[in-house]
Amino acid sequence: MDSIKTFMHFLQKRTDLTEDEFNRYLLPYCKVRRFGKKEIITRAGEIENHFNFIVKGLARKYYRKGHNEINTQISLQGQMLLCQESFHSRQPSEYTVETIEPTTMVSITYDDAEKMFASSQRMEHLGRVIVTYSMVLKDKWQMQLVKMTPRERFISFVTKNPELMQRVPQKYLASFLNIKPETFSRFKHLLRNSHQAVKKAV
Repeated sequence: MDSIKTFMHFLQKRTDLTEDEFNRYLLPYCKVRRFGKKEIITRAGEIENHFNFIVKGLARKYYRKGHNEINTQISLQGQMLLCQESFHSRQPSEYTVETIEPTTMVSITYDDAEKMFASSQRMEHLGRVIVTYSMVLKDKWQMQLVKMTPRERFISFVTKNPELMQRVPQKYLASFLNIKPETFSRFKHLLRNSHQAVKKAV
């Protein structure tokens, strides 16, 4: 039940959803799913059938380009992760969703989400809010990829997500930030040297 409450609190931060409304309209459709490390959640070529909220753990979304895996999203506890285009269009996904760590999610199937949205105007509004929220996040990230230099993206990411530097393999982060692996290693080395210099000065 703690997993479900975490999901409810996530929604309440973005809407005026009450606990009674959550229990009445959403709770019957919420399913807690648990996955092991490096376990496929959604495979490319499949239709995404679940809206997922990560309660615990870490996962990524990627597509293949030749022999390379291009990471487009790395999400941890408190964030959503799904193949949105496939979920809404009901077409096969071009992306794969895979865990990086053992991960617990609260999931709602597409059919159940449709029933929920049709149940009341309040739930339909909630659906629009969540879709808009995810689109805004995606657009902000796309803008960073366009406007920021690789160094600026690296510094911004490390500043906002220091723990992910320890939890996520470097090759995944380099791909996600659209930075060449050797450039990522150089930035990481410079950052480490900078921290050591600060410690010595103190």
